Amino acid sequence: MKNKSIAIATFMMLGLASAANAADQGHGKVTFKGAIIDAPCSISPDSIDQTVDLGLISNMALVDGGKSSPRVFDIALENCDITNLTKGVQLVFTGASAAFDNTNKTLGIVGTGSGAGVQITTGNGNVITLGTATPFQNIQEGNNTLRFSAYLMGNGGDISTITAGDFSSVADFTMSYE
Repeated sequence: MKNKSIAIATFMMLGLASAANAADQGHGKVTFKGAIIDAPCSISPDSIDQTVDLGLISNMALVDGGKSSPRVFDIALENCDITNLTKGVQLVFTGASAAFDNTNKTLGIVGTGSGAGVQITTGNGNVITLGTATPFQNIQEGNNTLRFSAYLMGNGGDISTITAGDFSSVADFTMSYE
């Protein structure tokens, strides 16, 4: 009986010792976030905060108002219910306008690069005026993709007005449905 008690005590001590020496084998946290919006479509999380890489653009390509190659970006809509829509969806892009563009069609850039700005176009290539609604785009029940492009455009001056360096620009968008 005494040996049995010693054996049980030994196993209990080993169990406690192994639990006390167990190393953290990983842990973490998952945070879920979002917003409930009053709209016929949800916006894909991949479309809410995008970065469009316009590339490494030659200053020579921007001389006299030249432009870079357009880069396509999409805004994906999910779970659309078009029951009460007659026209579709339109977007308004806003952002700081380039000082050299009085038509409000060019976003200004910040950074060490200067003498250019970013223009956004609709899927059919029409330049979007900042602060003005795009034409309505038809959407279907379910998921939809709204296609746009962006490119860097020179300020219209010669090479001396364009400074090489990094740049960035931000455009916000709001959507409305009819």
